[in-house]
Amino acid sequence: MAEARERAGLTVRQLGERTRIRETVIERFERDDFSVGDFYARGHIRTIASDLGLDPDEILRQYEQENADIASPVKASAVFRGDVGERARRAPSWTTAVAVALAIVAVVVIARMIGSSGEKAGPTAAQVPVTAPHAHARHEKGHEKKTVEEALAPGVVVVKVTARKPSYLNVRDAKGKEIFQGTVPEGKTTTYSAKDRMRVTIGDAGAVRLEVNGRDLGTPGKDGQMIRRTFEAGGPSPR
Repeated sequence: MAEARERAGLTVRQLGERTRIRETVIERFERDDFSVGDFYARGHIRTIASDLGLDPDEILRQYEQENADIASPVKASAVFRGDVGERARRAPSWTTAVAVALAIVAVVVIARMIGSSGEKAGPTAAQVPVTAPHAHARHEKGHEKKTVEEALAPGVVVVKVTARKPSYLNVRDAKGKEIFQGTVPEGKTTTYSAKDRMRVTIGDAGAVRLEVNGRDLGTPGKDGQMIRRTFEAGGPSPR
């Protein structure tokens, strides 16, 4: 979608105005971050794809393949079904309005609790949270003590990331399974390993230094540049 937007000569802000979707949501989608939840992500993806002249069904198929573990915690029809039926039977009143407001608040709280239990953020459409530095910290355990010797092991790729300043990072293995997603804080060095291949998305390429399979590759891009790189076992050269 990012490539299609650039081909159309549109900025993120212009696309947001055309689709009435928040710029922050579009930016997250373009770096494979769909933490707004499956329900909202599907609707936004279909709207963006249609506006850019892409096939919405094909884009959604790709989304489902790469994000099969994301599930929509609450269906909109279930949230509002009771309220619509009640309003059809009687005229609105202050009591009804207060009851509806309380019901919506309760649904949002439940949705966030369900999202937290599944270890996925569950924000509402109006609130897209910034990924905290400790997000997905569980993925980093077991990767901190990787060594150069492991990088030389057959069939294993090891990537060490050192952040000069905070930067968004998404790391997936050869099968597309998420190893880490979140913001790497300034000054932190983290090591990730995977079998055969690793796909890395960096929100600010100028903010980090990379070391792949024991070889220092330096800074992979310019400040503010978002890049995607794939590293394979047996060599540091990205593709």
